[in-house]
Amino acid sequence: MSFENAAVTKGLMLGIALTSVAAGIFDLKHYLNLQLVPHISKYHQYWRLLVHSLLCGSSSDLILVELFLYNVGICIERAFGSVKYASFLIISAVTTMLVSFVALLLAQLTPVTSSLFNNIPPGPIAIMSALLYQYMRLVPPAYHFRIFGVGMSDKVWVYAIAAQLAVTRMPEKLLPTAVGLLAGYLYRSDFLQLKSWRISPRLVRFAETWVKPLLGETQPVRRTNRVLPETRAQTEARRRAAALDEEEVVTTARNPPAGRNRGSRGSATATPTPHRTSRAGEDAQDADTTNGGGGMVRQWMTELASGARPVAGAAGTVRAPTEAEIGTLTSMFPDLEREVILGVLQRR
Repeated sequence: MSFENAAVTKGLMLGIALTSVAAGIFDLKHYLNLQLVPHISKYHQYWRLLVHSLLCGSSSDLILVELFLYNVGICIERAFGSVKYASFLIISAVTTMLVSFVALLLAQLTPVTSSLFNNIPPGPIAIMSALLYQYMRLVPPAYHFRIFGVGMSDKVWVYAIAAQLAVTRMPEKLLPTAVGLLAGYLYRSDFLQLKSWRISPRLVRFAETWVKPLLGETQPVRRTNRVLPETRAQTEARRRAAALDEEEVVTTARNPPAGRNRGSRGSATATPTPHRTSRAGEDAQDADTTNGGGGMVRQWMTELASGARPVAGAAGTVRAPTEAEIGTLTSMFPDLEREVILGVLQRR
């Protein structure tokens, strides 16, 4: 996976990493916590509502956030588009900030909740939870597997990263996780008519002109042709095809006797065109390989590849071929005439 069509996610990852490292270097982490008492109620430090979600307070949280954005943010940005994705991040940041403040106020109603949910640790946990809700609803699983009889999909690794983000500091991170899921639900359901809002075109042009060149190139990586594992049926079919390719190719054209050639020098002998014969033989071999090497189909292919117009002999029996058999050979050899195909099917 690369950052192709995901410039906003790349800029967000770089911004969170730089601000988190700078806060650690300059010893500013003690300004990142959000506490209702006493930071907001006593000292009125409302700027903490915005700052606490811009960077991570520990290196472990920073690594998990970067992994989460790389696996989830790129998928959501490619599904939304860069402009809609950036608008979604801004809406999620504003919504989670307001809802978190209201939740902290409601938690002060009882002594138990006031002691448990008075502090929100730093980090974009609420925004990551809003992204997780969009990932759950938009991105389908690529494959499924079982561990000890329990069915899982490839999305379980993303859920594991999100669970580690939520449980590292329990129960303090439980509140921003729930707030983020609620914000993602509100945006997805369009209950508040938030989907139609977009950032201004001037800001988009400014970001494309001045910010995007600083992020570097986002060239796609080389993708392989085989991404998903083969099924058992595909593996068996490939083995049968390889075994048929290794078989000896027996030509069906018969060489005339030497005496007959000497006795009929002046008579012209009708021989099939080499190009048409070889082409029919190749088509017959491909069709035989695809259909698993059935005996009747192999006989039809051999008679068609010989280039001769088959006619039932005196002792032979003529049968009426079905339309299904005629349609099968017609689809395999569209260049042959219907009379030739009927002659092959009528011979027993």
